[in-house]
Amino acid sequence: MATGVIIRTTPIQASDLFSQTVLAISDTVNAAKDVVIQKENFKKFSTYLEILKELLELNVDHSKSLENALHTINREIKVAKHLALECRHRNKIYILITCRKIVKLLEGSTKEIGRALSLIPLTSLDVSLDFKNQVIKLSKDMLDAVYWVTAAEDVLVKKIELGIQGRDFDRSRANQLLVHIAEAIGISPEQSELKKEFEEFKREVEDATLRKDLAEDVQMEQIITLLEKADATTSLDEKKKKYFEKRNALGRQPLEPLQSFYCPITQAVMVDPVETTSGRTFERSAIEKCFAEGNNLCPLTMVPLNTSVIRPNKTLRESIEEWKERNNIINIVSIKPKLQSSEETEMLQSLSKLQDICTERELHREWMTMEDYIPVLVGLLSAKNREIRKHALFILFMLAKDSDDNKERISKVDNALESIVRSLARQIDEGKLALQLLLELSRSNVVRDSIGSVHGCILLLVTMLSGDEIQAAKDAQELLENLSFLHQNVIQMAKANYFKPLLHLLSSGPENVRLIMAETFSEIELTDHYKLSMVKDGALRPLLQMLSHGELEMKKVAVKALLQLSDLPQNGLQMIKEGAVGPLFELLYRHSLSSPTLREQVAATIMHLAVSTTLQEADREKVLLLESQEDIFKLFSLISLTGPDIQRSILHTFQALCHSPNGSDIRMKLRQLSAVQVLVQLCEVDNHTVRENAVKLFHCLIEDGDKNTFLEHVGQRCIETLLRIIKTSNDLEEIAAAMGIVSKLPMDPQLNQWLIDAEAVQTIFVCLTDGNKNALHKRQVIENAVGALGRFTVSTNKEWQKIVAEAGLIPVLVHLLVSGTALTKQNAAISLKQFSESSVSLSKPMKKRGIFQCCLAAPEIGCPVHLGICTVESSFCILQANALEPLVRMLGEPDLGPCEASLDALLTLIDDERLQSGSKVLAEANAIVPIIKLLSSPSEKLQEKSLTTLERIFRQVEFKLKYGTSAQMPLVEIAQRKNSQMKSLAARVLAQLNVLGQQSSFF
Repeated sequence: MATGVIIRTTPIQASDLFSQTVLAISDTVNAAKDVVIQKENFKKFSTYLEILKELLELNVDHSKSLENALHTINREIKVAKHLALECRHRNKIYILITCRKIVKLLEGSTKEIGRALSLIPLTSLDVSLDFKNQVIKLSKDMLDAVYWVTAAEDVLVKKIELGIQGRDFDRSRANQLLVHIAEAIGISPEQSELKKEFEEFKREVEDATLRKDLAEDVQMEQIITLLEKADATTSLDEKKKKYFEKRNALGRQPLEPLQSFYCPITQAVMVDPVETTSGRTFERSAIEKCFAEGNNLCPLTMVPLNTSVIRPNKTLRESIEEWKERNNIINIVSIKPKLQSSEETEMLQSLSKLQDICTERELHREWMTMEDYIPVLVGLLSAKNREIRKHALFILFMLAKDSDDNKERISKVDNALESIVRSLARQIDEGKLALQLLLELSRSNVVRDSIGSVHGCILLLVTMLSGDEIQAAKDAQELLENLSFLHQNVIQMAKANYFKPLLHLLSSGPENVRLIMAETFSEIELTDHYKLSMVKDGALRPLLQMLSHGELEMKKVAVKALLQLSDLPQNGLQMIKEGAVGPLFELLYRHSLSSPTLREQVAATIMHLAVSTTLQEADREKVLLLESQEDIFKLFSLISLTGPDIQRSILHTFQALCHSPNGSDIRMKLRQLSAVQVLVQLCEVDNHTVRENAVKLFHCLIEDGDKNTFLEHVGQRCIETLLRIIKTSNDLEEIAAAMGIVSKLPMDPQLNQWLIDAEAVQTIFVCLTDGNKNALHKRQVIENAVGALGRFTVSTNKEWQKIVAEAGLIPVLVHLLVSGTALTKQNAAISLKQFSESSVSLSKPMKKRGIFQCCLAAPEIGCPVHLGICTVESSFCILQANALEPLVRMLGEPDLGPCEASLDALLTLIDDERLQSGSKVLAEANAIVPIIKLLSSPSEKLQEKSLTTLERIFRQVEFKLKYGTSAQMPLVEIAQRKNSQMKSLAARVLAQLNVLGQQSSFF
């Protein structure tokens, strides 16, 4: 663009001058409206002109000075109009590049008009004060006016200038620059549009009629050379033609560098040669180091140098670069056949040299592509030598970075992607290079389609995602995100336990995609870790939305997925909180559903939710599944209306609910609904899982509440059924539950007789003497069996006791005092106590011996407590059963239940007239000291029992003297308690020990 515009003028009348100026203003304003670039600046200039036009249209007396001003104004307006027309019609790239000059010209015209206005002698004109003020203001505004290029335009111009000056402006930078230019001038970044605009720009620059400014002409040629590096401006064929013309004109051997290329200081070929004031050239960094060390003499001539003046030696630098490029082309051509060599050392040296060349400049990589290196490098990925593969991977990565065309070239080579994926699975350094290359390839839409389909690729990427290498993990994640555009890839990722893309599509994809993702989700076997993380990452919300969808197929896949997630208690609780219960029950109650499997899965999911409510943390707000009696009735009533699978799930659901935070309320309401009647019937069904769950729920309901309410539902048939289950079932849980029911049934004589008739005692014996006692459910069987046995050991029915004794169960009970759980020990001790209560009446008196019998036979030894002949089976004597030692040991149990039961059993030995003999036996068994220790028990009941026992034992002087001292302190402590019911009893014992007087106020 010319630096100025010459506008020729001819003398005209003043009136015509006014009208011509007004017309010129209108034309210029209209021309400025259509400019593409510098819109804001021309808009601002047009505003000034509009004000000027309004002033000129007023009736103003003509004067010579006004005419002179109008001549100047008219001339500058025509300059601005010419400028606006050029901005409308000239090539947009040209206008952008010259934007600073346009702004300068427009600003110059504005100031000239402002100056012309300031020279008008307003005082001599017959005009109003307002007119004068408007002219003065307009003149000042135009003189002060400043126009700016936009920030984007300024950045682009600076980039172009830097590109011209620098040596590293490669193809990718040219491509980026061209895209930014397209954005700035308002055209499409499509290659055809850019090519068209660039060709037009070249034509304008080459038009000889426009070459009026030599400096601008040189600059434009440099810009053309710069932009020709972009893909859009030069076709591949043009580049190839240019390269091979240059390549074929060269020799075959690299040239040695000229002596002038070497730096006199470093003796190395210079990269950035600079000339000093001595006229000698050095490497910039070397001479600057000399100056920094205080050496200001020329290293060659030793003349003083001006250290602030060093000039780039552009001619020498260009010569060095030309020499380097020539040798690089020769090296690139000569290395290729060496890569076919069988000598690994030569191959590695060649690859190392090639890698150095390709990292220097993008232009070198462009030459490598033209020399068809890509198939050769892909072939090297199958080499046995790892270092060869690593070099090939890195060079391919550098080539892939340059363009989508190169990415496609790599992917089209046979087995290229498969070879790269194989390297993923090798040692970490090679795997990282392969990952880097795949990530770059995935940035091409065409190549991306093929990567995910390579066998094992996605699994390897997911594995790297969780590896220790941070950068590799980041690259793997980015690559997986790039591949997740394809639904099949997302499915493969999910199967490899990477669910982020699947969750994204499940939440935000279209319906058909959401269906596919939910189906995939439901079919994958998830570990607990992934079930938990899926819910945390938001899987529930879209699945619950699908659950409420109108389409049955959507409901099916949603239920199947929820079923899998719900078997983890944390997830189950979250599902209840997020509102899953309502839609699930709605589906369960829909008898019209054509899919029985769906209802079964719904029932199983609800069962999981119920189980989750039993595992809540104590300090959290309680989550309930069912609350109202109507909900409980509605769900329980389905048991009679559904098949075995749903029955099993509902029964299990109620088992869990019976142990939930509102379990006691659930149990009470079920009993009110006569659930037992249904359960008794279900105990007889052939389906094992239904029967098992019915028995377990029955056991839950009978554990608390009024046991007599069960009498109307439990008859002889039910008893026989329960015993048959205990005898024949292979499921220990079911056996334990059935035995638990037997143990908890009300103590009704008729029920007990039915149990005796059904051989309950023999069955209990089998359960107690069977092996595997340490197994969890076996321990439960034993606990319940001992509890059930207590029905038949009550001292009021010696016939039942006899049946138990003859079955050999007393020794079993004694053994359980040692090996059983706390509850087993407690129940065993209770049964032994009941047996011992009958021993007095069943012990046979000793026969008086005649004089001859004394001589002929050994004397008969009687029981030291019962003073008669005792056996385990005939008199149920706990001494004969060797129960004394384990019972005494149980007095020290930390659990108070077994402790109290053992004490009760031992106290049967000192009942009534057996005090003396029994006390002696207890003393010999070392039982009295543990009884004294029970005075300090946290249980007042135990304290009271031990007090009563000691009061009786200490009636005997022998034991009072032997044990009285050790009992004093705990007795005093009890006696000193205020408002204690045991106070007087303790005082009475202390009086026995002569610690208190008989008339003490403690009594």
